[in-house]
Amino acid sequence: MTETTHPQTQPPVDRAKPRSPEFRMASEALRGLRQDLIHDAFAYRPLPRMRVDGPLTRRLPARLREHASWTPHALIGVAAMFTLMFATVDSSGSALLLGPLCVIPVLLTMVRPVGAFWLSMAATPFTGVLGHSVGEWPWVPGALACHLTVLTVVAMRTRPRTALWMWLVTGAYGLAAGAGIGPGYYGANTGPMMVISAMILLCVALWHIRREARQEVTAQQTVTAQERSRRTLLEERTTIARELHDVVAHHMSVVAIQAEAAPYRVENPPPELERAFVTIRENAVAALTELRRILGVVRAEDYEAPDAPQPTLADLDALLANVRDAGLDVEKTVTGAVRALPQGVELSAYRIVQEALSNSLRHAPGASARVEIGYVLGGLGLRIVNGPPPASALLKPSPGAGHGITGMRERVSMLGGEMTAGRMEDGGYEVAVFLPVTTTAEDGS
Repeated sequence: MTETTHPQTQPPVDRAKPRSPEFRMASEALRGLRQDLIHDAFAYRPLPRMRVDGPLTRRLPARLREHASWTPHALIGVAAMFTLMFATVDSSGSALLLGPLCVIPVLLTMVRPVGAFWLSMAATPFTGVLGHSVGEWPWVPGALACHLTVLTVVAMRTRPRTALWMWLVTGAYGLAAGAGIGPGYYGANTGPMMVISAMILLCVALWHIRREARQEVTAQQTVTAQERSRRTLLEERTTIARELHDVVAHHMSVVAIQAEAAPYRVENPPPELERAFVTIRENAVAALTELRRILGVVRAEDYEAPDAPQPTLADLDALLANVRDAGLDVEKTVTGAVRALPQGVELSAYRIVQEALSNSLRHAPGASARVEIGYVLGGLGLRIVNGPPPASALLKPSPGAGHGITGMRERVSMLGGEMTAGRMEDGGYEVAVFLPVTTTAEDGS
């Protein structure tokens, strides 16, 4: 007999022990330090040129504006010159060594900001040994000016967390230097260095917060303006669709009624004629039903169809009279042979003139306006012009959102027309519109 033994399997031991909160905090801190100051510390990150679209720089001539974009680089160069002065003012024998040690880190901030910080930290012990005196350990004047400049520039070019890490590393070096590493007079000016650098970095952090808040507000305003413009566009299209619904539905209803009543106006109509009128009425009713199904969805629940008919160019004199009563001196000029146009064209032309005169009242109070209507072959031309507001006007222009122009362009685009709107050389404003009208055989007869 053979005895077989079955090895006892031990339950797997969970080696992933839960970490304490302190350990996790320390791990996160070390990860942040490695990410901000160690990983790609000497990566090439050139300092971008300054934008020249600010309230002051945009007023400069084009040539000066081009040079003004190099202002950040020039300021760093000036700071490097002051650092050189501080480094060499009291060090006659070691000026040739102290000068480059204090200037190079400052200039390096323009291309490798984090690397410039580490170079400044590495140069600080050497500058302390070469140029130390009583009360100036471990930060001699040149090293103090160099490191403060480097901290400021790097903090402005990076995020606030990186500035905090640089300040902590600087403080750790100051404590180590005051503990016995280096010549005499230990720890004489580490405290003032930390206080001054903390104040500078706090100001830079507030600058970062203000800039990010301004960028967020600007982005939000841009999104709000786009949404407002989109909403205005949809509202204008809804209004146009409602008016088209009223116009077309009216005509289709008239066609259906006349087709139903036509056989009774003829004595003993032939069966073919009766069937033709029945077909016309059925098609008109079907088209009217389909039209109401498609365009009727744009009506709001509380929208009520106007009792009065939609305005046309024949009602333009009443509109001009109301505008004159509001204080706008306006005159009308009509050229060409006046003829009846499709109701959609008449309505759109009336609305365009109405909106253009409203803009004149709003933006050019006290000015005079002129409405020119031209009946030309193939369409209708409109031109609404207002002059600049007089300097002695009692009312100031009322700012608007520009939605009226959007509505006019929508109406013109709907009819396949063309429109231009813009300010004239004399300070006035001009709106020119052409609405095409298809010439039918009945018009040509």
